[in-house]
Amino acid sequence: MRTPLLLIPGLLCDHRLWQAQVEGLANAADCVVADVANADSVTAMAAAAIARMPSGRFAVAGLSMGGYVALEVMRRAPARVSGLALLDTNARPDSPQATEDRRRMMAIAGTDFDRVVDALLPRLLLPAHQKDERIVATVKAMARATGTEAYLRQQEAIIARPDSRPDLAAIACPTLVLCGQEDTLTPPALHEEMAAGIAGARLVIVPQSGHLSPLEQPAAVTAAMQPWLAALAA
Repeated sequence: MRTPLLLIPGLLCDHRLWQAQVEGLANAADCVVADVANADSVTAMAAAAIARMPSGRFAVAGLSMGGYVALEVMRRAPARVSGLALLDTNARPDSPQATEDRRRMMAIAGTDFDRVVDALLPRLLLPAHQKDERIVATVKAMARATGTEAYLRQQEAIIARPDSRPDLAAIACPTLVLCGQEDTLTPPALHEEMAAGIAGARLVIVPQSGHLSPLEQPAAVTAAMQPWLAALAA
């Protein structure tokens, strides 16, 4: 029996972020990719994501902003969440410096959205992957499809997200914490912190990957998620 799996994209991402996992996990999971473009808070994103799932229990995986939403799903519906995967994300609230940086980019987005997307690429991808035309084209296509207004809403949600560290100890389901080894936005130390706070969590560091691990190292991410899903079905 396949596990219902809710996949939550990050900032300026959509279903294409998870395409390799949707295909690679098809034998183990019935995947639903959340739409995170139409809300301006993690609580509203989480409510909309939960509403897309069938009744009963489901697993949830989120990357970056999607991880903040996944943690909110965990708070809102702990009895329904059978498993949790946190990828390239962070349990901490936004720092003052990060908020200042976001506000600056939001101001630019109103008049030059392409400049914002171009500025993000070096922070999202390894240098080698910034030269990979397929990966770059996917990132830019996702950003264009999301658009300026949704970007502004998403940044507001990220800025206002809660501190999830106090909630980690209450997470009792099988949990995977995964990070690209070269992720500079949410580095491995932040994932070590989350894994240490969740009883029994499995920490996976993916080599040769930046912040967008499902795109940069799709096979490795899918391989890490397979035993996590198998544990849920056992």
